[in-house]
Amino acid sequence: MKLTIPLSAAAIPLAGAAVIQPRSPLNLTELERFWSYGGSEPVYPTPEVQGLGDWEDAFTKAKALVAQMTDEEKNNITYGITSTTNGCGGNTAGVPRLGYPGICLQDAASGVRGTDMVNGYASGLHVGASWNRDLAYERAQYMGAEFKRKGANVALGPVAGPLGRIARGGRNWEGFSNDPYLAGALTGDTVRGLQESVIACVKHLIGNEQETSRNIPGLLSGALNQSLSSNIDDQTMHELYLWPFQDAVKAGAGSVMCSYNRVNNSYGCQNSKTMNGLLKGELGFQGFVVSDWHAQHTGLASAEAGLDMVMPSSQYWENGHLAAAVKNGSLASSRLDDMATRIVAAWYKYAEFENPGHGIPVSLLEPHELVDARDPASKENIFQSAVEGHVLVKNTNGALPLSKPRFLSLFGYDAIAASQNTMDDLSWAMWSMGWANTQTYPNGSAVDPSMFMSMFLASADPSATGPGVALNGTMISGGGSGASTPAYIDAPFDAFQRQAYDDNTFLAWDFASHSPVVNPASEACLVFINEAAAEGWDRPSLADSYSDELVLNVAKQCNNTMVIIHNAGVRLVDKWIDHANITAVMYAHLPGQDSGRALVEVLYGKQSPSGRLPYTVARQASDYGALLDPVLPSSGANIYYPQDNFTEGLYIDYKHFEARNITPQYAFGYGLTYTDFTYSDLVVSPTATNKSTSYLPADAAVAEGGLPSLWDELVTVTCTLENSGAVAAKEVAQLYLGIPGGPAKVLRGFTKVLIQPGEKKQVSFSLTRRDLSTWDVAVQNWGLQQGEYKVYVGKSVADIQLTGSLTI
Repeated sequence: MKLTIPLSAAAIPLAGAAVIQPRSPLNLTELERFWSYGGSEPVYPTPEVQGLGDWEDAFTKAKALVAQMTDEEKNNITYGITSTTNGCGGNTAGVPRLGYPGICLQDAASGVRGTDMVNGYASGLHVGASWNRDLAYERAQYMGAEFKRKGANVALGPVAGPLGRIARGGRNWEGFSNDPYLAGALTGDTVRGLQESVIACVKHLIGNEQETSRNIPGLLSGALNQSLSSNIDDQTMHELYLWPFQDAVKAGAGSVMCSYNRVNNSYGCQNSKTMNGLLKGELGFQGFVVSDWHAQHTGLASAEAGLDMVMPSSQYWENGHLAAAVKNGSLASSRLDDMATRIVAAWYKYAEFENPGHGIPVSLLEPHELVDARDPASKENIFQSAVEGHVLVKNTNGALPLSKPRFLSLFGYDAIAASQNTMDDLSWAMWSMGWANTQTYPNGSAVDPSMFMSMFLASADPSATGPGVALNGTMISGGGSGASTPAYIDAPFDAFQRQAYDDNTFLAWDFASHSPVVNPASEACLVFINEAAAEGWDRPSLADSYSDELVLNVAKQCNNTMVIIHNAGVRLVDKWIDHANITAVMYAHLPGQDSGRALVEVLYGKQSPSGRLPYTVARQASDYGALLDPVLPSSGANIYYPQDNFTEGLYIDYKHFEARNITPQYAFGYGLTYTDFTYSDLVVSPTATNKSTSYLPADAAVAEGGLPSLWDELVTVTCTLENSGAVAAKEVAQLYLGIPGGPAKVLRGFTKVLIQPGEKKQVSFSLTRRDLSTWDVAVQNWGLQQGEYKVYVGKSVADIQLTGSLTI
């Protein structure tokens, strides 16, 4: 269907809207003109918090409280201190005489980290693979309540950056997707859910797209090194990397964390363009900016650039340095007031409670009060979130679902929980590194679950596998500050044993051998492998030979071999995917504590698989081109000042593949179910609105999330879905736009709906001004493109079922 929107249309009054001429296609020479190698654009002063929207009450209270503080007291609440009463990842001082207790900041994005009596939720990537906004919001509600019960005022999540530019990126699993629209939608929902109980801290602003060289490596050849500089042009910044942060601010985010890396050669935590100009200026952010841990490198410069709080301590701001700077005139008193007001306003609005960190003991090795943060009602969400992040990508001749098989054989190191012997080895390793008397669990360590996970990954035999695979147990999460310590781990083998009991199935297994012997009576052979990742290092590859050989060793003996991959990012399958005996493949991602239970739910057809890939799987690693590997410091000045020029612009993941006509193994948005869906009746309609005809006036007032008119609905797209198969299933309908002069397709809508066999349901997508706009570098604002917009609705970016258009 084709829709034309004339500039004078009454239904969509665009007569005064900015309309910019079509852009030229990808042109690296043109893009390179916008690099800022010499330095990031300075933007001063910091916009002061105004109490926009529903912040007014909290802002008023904060202003009144801060007005009663001395400059020294204001100074004291802006940096981290060591606590002797709790084990929070970060603490700030309070102002006891005024009743302000300070705040506790705690990881992570998938559960309360480093403590007991909490749940381990599905990781961000798993939630992204579910494409389910309702589950994402509800998951955040339950997580936020756990943080509050433990006394954590700030939950350090969700992750909107890294977005996932580099295929081997070590922290891609913490975010939802490398598509900004999908990532932004789920980021916004997560912020809203968390902030029903605590302050959400969206991280990392901005351009932290690799772990390699993210931090200063120290002294080399007598020269002080710098962190990697992510050099990002203005258009790409707005339309790609800033997009999910805009959704977070629109959702009311109370805090944002600045990143370790440099952005256009200015450190993320002293970058006035990103903090003052983009975040607090264009997006109208009302909360406070906190540094990543040890990411502050200057004192007054970082404060004036928009940094409000430093963690875990600050050699530059402690001992009244900011108060002294105000006194001697080197820092404006209004800036210190603004820092304190932003912090206290977020506390009033989202996390006003006493005794911060009361449920997070300093040491789990000492007697402490058990504060059970878990809500029994969360079990359903934890389980369903785990279920819906499983993506079935191959199912030959209906090999799945399983139906009361008589004989199953299970193989692979990822099927079981970690062994006790491995735990003992890790305890010794921790002791040898200085952490004596540590206690370890199958789900983490009393000292630091992220350190446990890092050693967990390194415990694999590097000569056989490298650090990209964890051999000693099923993987429910990646490693680092995003990891959590759940109450239990339901491993796949645990769940298969329970199902075997119900079905009277005989199970055979070998989880230790690399070349297991397969009993020829096996009706199906399931092989469990993983692809690990962690904060602090980028993945060495997108697959490992040990696991690939294991799969082939089973497949050559079993004509119904099924592969289950717990993957912390893209995992290639090119070495074995076309083997005639491999009948089914499941990307099981990082499901959290209900891993096995959720997997059995899908493999046995209790629910049809409904996950879809939130990234593109290539046929071979080289298909990712320059987006495969992290940038390494090379020679000359680059050793000391490493540079990463984002010359691909907007063209990452599926946009990269389509622009270069590369056929992927599995496309973005792809996933199979146990039924069939047909699409019909596409309708593209203008939406009546009484909003102003001009959404880019020079004097427009900014609200949370930017110009309010960017969120006006301009177009509605509807279509009908029919379940033409035999079982109930959820379908993920996806809407893509072809914006004139840009990538062939950009995701601009999705909806997930359960449909019974033979049932039809109409689904609807709403397109806002932002969805239809592009960033104009020349006029420094959003504008509509003049011309024809292609409209695509389908099952994935490569499987379009319906096409239409609209013309502006």
